[in-house]
Amino acid sequence: MGKARTHVDERLSLGGFIDEAATARVSLDEKGTVTGWNAGAERLLGYGAAEMVGRGGAVLLADGFPTGTESAGTESAGTESAGTSAEEFIRSLATLPRWNGRMALRHRDGRRVEVPVLAHHRTLVTGKTDWLMVSPLTGTGPEPEDDRLTGWSFAQTPCCTMALYDTGLRLRRANGDMERAIALTEGEMRGLRVSEIVVHADSDKTERAMARVLETGEPQYLENYLRVEGESREHAWSCYLAPLGDEDGRTHGVVLSAHDITQQYGARQRLQLINTASTRIGTTLDVRLTAQELADVAVPAVADFVAVDLLVSLDDGHEPAFGSWSGTPHDAMQLRRVAHQSVHENVPEAAVGLGETDVHPAGSPFAQCLATGRAALYPLTGPAFAAWAARNARRAARIQAFGFHSVMLVPLRARGAILGMATFVRHQRPEPFERDDLLLAEEITARAAVCVDNARRYTRERATAVTLQRSLLPQRLPRQSALEVAHRYLPADGTAGVGGDWFDVIPLSGARVALVVGDVVGHGIHASATMGRLRTAVRTLADVDLPPDELLTHLDDLVAHLADSDASDTLDHNGDLGHHGEFGATCLYAVYDPVARRCTLAGAGHPAPAVVTTDGTVHLLPMPTGPPLGLGGLPFEATEIDVPEGTLLVLYTNGLIEARGPGSDSGPDRLGQVLAQPAVSLDALCDTVLGAMLSGRPTDDIALLVARTRALDADHVATLDVPADPAMVAGARRFAADRLGEWGLDEAAYVTELVVSELVTNAIRHAEPPVQLRLILDRTLICEVSDAGSTAPHLRRARTYDEGGRGLMLVAQLTQAWGTRHTALGKTIWAQQALPAP
Repeated sequence: MGKARTHVDERLSLGGFIDEAATARVSLDEKGTVTGWNAGAERLLGYGAAEMVGRGGAVLLADGFPTGTESAGTESAGTESAGTSAEEFIRSLATLPRWNGRMALRHRDGRRVEVPVLAHHRTLVTGKTDWLMVSPLTGTGPEPEDDRLTGWSFAQTPCCTMALYDTGLRLRRANGDMERAIALTEGEMRGLRVSEIVVHADSDKTERAMARVLETGEPQYLENYLRVEGESREHAWSCYLAPLGDEDGRTHGVVLSAHDITQQYGARQRLQLINTASTRIGTTLDVRLTAQELADVAVPAVADFVAVDLLVSLDDGHEPAFGSWSGTPHDAMQLRRVAHQSVHENVPEAAVGLGETDVHPAGSPFAQCLATGRAALYPLTGPAFAAWAARNARRAARIQAFGFHSVMLVPLRARGAILGMATFVRHQRPEPFERDDLLLAEEITARAAVCVDNARRYTRERATAVTLQRSLLPQRLPRQSALEVAHRYLPADGTAGVGGDWFDVIPLSGARVALVVGDVVGHGIHASATMGRLRTAVRTLADVDLPPDELLTHLDDLVAHLADSDASDTLDHNGDLGHHGEFGATCLYAVYDPVARRCTLAGAGHPAPAVVTTDGTVHLLPMPTGPPLGLGGLPFEATEIDVPEGTLLVLYTNGLIEARGPGSDSGPDRLGQVLAQPAVSLDALCDTVLGAMLSGRPTDDIALLVARTRALDADHVATLDVPADPAMVAGARRFAADRLGEWGLDEAAYVTELVVSELVTNAIRHAEPPVQLRLILDRTLICEVSDAGSTAPHLRRARTYDEGGRGLMLVAQLTQAWGTRHTALGKTIWAQQALPAP
């Protein structure tokens, strides 16, 4: 049928086809008054329209209220006695949309006429309601022509493929649509089974359904998807199988009615694929995996080969240009292959390998699509693609070898920016891409583009956070003699993001060393920046030589101040507090003294360290753990333990013991089992611990610090108790000179005697006894003077006529460093000087 015949011509008159008088039509208002009367009613009852319009309809009833059937599931009006008025009859039907039944009416000549009536309750254009009653005058019984119409309707129905099968499942009749669909005549198919007419797996399924119809007498429904002879593509068919039976209920055959639902099936498949894409694409925050998920979803559902390429300009982390590609159709374009997939194993169609770049010249289909930002559908035989393919011999060979015939180019656009291109190709499926395929490809590519952009942004942010985190961690451990140290840091996986775990090794006065491990709440750049601030704060407080518990107290105050500062900085323009995440941290601070061979520790909500003795015994140090930093109000307590030389101190963050999740063979127990095994070195031990504790990429940052203690024996330490008498200063100088002579450091004697003289004199004059002098030979020469006083000396500049005030100035000028540390019994003034070159 031509396009001009697809719509009904509203100007066409029905008068040449319809005999209005063949139906009696009467309309009644809500009171039962006749408002309309046609020629058919006059032919039925003998009354003219002039006689009936305006009169009550009750005069037409021969036996009173009729009986009938209501429609639309409403409650029946029931039956009443004869003599009921038309008004009451109409009112009784007021709630019904339709009524039908038989009415006994009175003819004008007085005879009784019983006719079927169909009454419609309708609303007029004026808004009023009335009843339209119709009754047929002709065609109420079967006619000879009906059988011929039935036969013609079966054979010529254009909207349904129909066939009749006998009880042997062999075809007896087929209509014209069936003949066109199968490309066989009824005579050529008569006597054959379905599986013999169409050789396909779905034919066997249809025959089994037909057998169930004959066996049970119940209709069956199924869908088939196949391509018959003469068709260029597969079609979807909705098949309905119903029994053909006689008046006694015996089944004599099966009728097959099939509708071509290819379009509906395709739409359903596209919706299903879109739903699949929404669940399968974007499961990770990895750019390449996300692109690969797009290719995996599209093959083979949409295309036989799919490639995903991203702009090379994105490699350096720059933001893509907003709108279409920043180039023009006259600019060459570089794309990097990040994913591809094929119906063939190992993707042999790919002319570009994963990770490789491809340059598309100016004017090529790729450059044009990116410049316009619009998807396009191309036949491979078109001049645009032919010229593009001819520029690359490898690509041209692939196209020729696999028979590429249809391609779609869909730009990856996210948040208004172009990221790259997805290419869809068909070579196995014979049918070319259509407009619906392009719309589907655009839909799933748009979803994938957003996921790729999210992954790209996250990857960039994570790389920034990792770089910041690693730059804030120690780049190399300081030189010191008290401990042999190995460490590891692992950032969290891509889902959790980089956290704020850190570690540090800080040399202190008196050859002591501080070990620090901490964990900042949260992930990302903010956590890394907070970690850097806390690490700097710990180093600053360590320089003051505070005991571990006091250091954590000051650090706790600092974290609270930082939290308040960040909260005030995130107030929005309405004065409301903006969300900046939690602010808090845990920390473990330990100080090891190689002279006393003791370790003092204090923790703030941090896991207890593990101690491995020289005989291989492992235990978690039982120590009071204070609250996490930032809560405030609760004290921190220090624990002091003896640490023989060769003992291992293992400090870590909770990411290590939580890596395997809860369980009897995880966490601290598992860590203890690993540490009990001998290792050739501390670095090997770190690797063994991580390998045993991790089942994959960590979900939280991990910082691990392993230290083996060393000791300074008596040959490297000299101690002298100095009586509180200024005359004993000379003896202290001689003691220092003698010991330096024994150590072979005569060149340092002059400066050392000067330092000893100044520090001991100050202690005797301004402090309280007892006074003790200690010399420590380590990587530097350390001179310490301890007393029971609590007042620390201060460096000041002496005026011209002052008799004192120049001693500490000399000490500061002649030594590398000097300082004061407070102890439980008083204080210690120390000075450190470099050893002479050997």
